[in-house]
Amino acid sequence: MTRRKFSREFKTEAVRLVTDRGVAVSQAARDLDLSESVLRRWMRELSAAPAAAFPGNEQMRA
Repeated sequence: MTRRKFSREFKTEAVRLVTDRGVAVSQAARDLDLSESVLRRWMRELSAAPAAAFPGNEQMRA
């Protein structure tokens, strides 16, 4: 099984689906075919450091 990769835009839109539109995390995860833990981690990363969240391939976080 290969690991799926998601773009920064996909991750931010997934988080906005929960935070801005009020969709439940469980429902958003099902709709986007993600696990809840992944979506919750993306939410934590984006809220902790919005500019540094989701740096992309081969880029390290500070």
